[in-house]
Amino acid sequence: MDTEASPGSLPYLPGTGRPVPEAEPELVERWRSGGGELVELLSQVRERLGGVAAFRLGPAPTVLVTDPQAVQHVLARHPERYVKRSHRARLLIGDGVLAATGEAWKRQRRLLQSQFTGTGMRRYEQRITEAARTTAGRWDGYARTGQTLDIGQEMRRFALDAIWRSLTGHPLDDGTERELAAVAAVATALPTLPADATDAQDAVAADLARIDAVARHAIEAARGGEAGPDGPGLLHVLIDAATERPEYTDRLIRDELVTLLVAGHETTATTLTWLYLLLDQHPAAREQALAGGEGSAQRRQAIQALVHEALRLYPSAWILPRHAAEDDTLAGYAVEAGTDILICPYLTHRDPELWPEPEHFDPRRFTTPDGRPAHPGAYFPFGIGPRACLGLQFALRESTVLLEHLLPVHTPAFHSTPTKAVYGITVRPDGPTPATLVPTLT
Repeated sequence: MDTEASPGSLPYLPGTGRPVPEAEPELVERWRSGGGELVELLSQVRERLGGVAAFRLGPAPTVLVTDPQAVQHVLARHPERYVKRSHRARLLIGDGVLAATGEAWKRQRRLLQSQFTGTGMRRYEQRITEAARTTAGRWDGYARTGQTLDIGQEMRRFALDAIWRSLTGHPLDDGTERELAAVAAVATALPTLPADATDAQDAVAADLARIDAVARHAIEAARGGEAGPDGPGLLHVLIDAATERPEYTDRLIRDELVTLLVAGHETTATTLTWLYLLLDQHPAAREQALAGGEGSAQRRQAIQALVHEALRLYPSAWILPRHAAEDDTLAGYAVEAGTDILICPYLTHRDPELWPEPEHFDPRRFTTPDGRPAHPGAYFPFGIGPRACLGLQFALRESTVLLEHLLPVHTPAFHSTPTKAVYGITVRPDGPTPATLVPTLT
């Protein structure tokens, strides 16, 4: 028996605990009739009932978890009780590590984990830097000519270049970039696809075929011994694994490749786009970040704080679904086996009891002592526990390197900015981000 206890929680005794407080049906009906985003309903449920609360969209209740201790209980302390079922992006990523479960997930994660920590990350440092230099050179050209660019598109182009170099050893070429636009197209379409799996597949069949063709060509080239100018990449690690592990079929290698493309560029691009929009509203934050000298630890720390604060407001995964595999007691509440759980970093990160003035963009939260909550369940833009995002260090590194190249030189002057967010696989700006570049004043 697990006898862990902490303030606000009870020892684990299956079948014990109070009923989870549940939102009144009228609240859900008003939300349905208003046609709002799911996050609006979740926000109202949390505000009325607290950090562990239930609501019904069907016959059975769903439990919303935003309390930091409860978040840690579900994701980090007892992931075997709260399991991941089907990933929302399975249509796109297949059986890649994000969607895999059980023993298959453990094997796949073990293979990839070493690539994103320590020595593994050092292997990709130069590739990330070259992608940043390429973007910086392109921005120099935009600045000279006064050409309008779209910041969101530029961030996707950079992040895709960085992960493509890391996967294949090759810089991203224009043709591959055009074809891989299908990845973003499918990811954006996922929340609106038909519920029937066959109908959903048919709706994006052309884009999936384009993605499969790029993956097939990359796999064939790597298997044929073709290494890019930067040497072998992550794709070669997967192909080498196939020589000893029969589960690494061409299909699984494709699924892992696409998973890494999706996880390795879409979330980073979205974070960087939000950051530039936030800096447009808070130019003093850019000045504070650039106060340290070029290449200094102070500047790097300040730029990392910009990224962390953008991730606080717009976490890479704004909602993390889980499923209770067994009865449990969560923060003193009884949770029955079979209950669907929604963990919402977006709401935890905006909880005024954890984050003073939570809607305000203030990167100093991450550079001053006691500027942020100490509890690990209070800030988790990449998740926590055994299923936390493998690419956390990669994403933070590429974001920091790019900003070190761009922030001191160019500042976007936006022609227009999106007026709201769209809550799909990621939280993304609803609309284009056209801008011209002006010199950064420091």
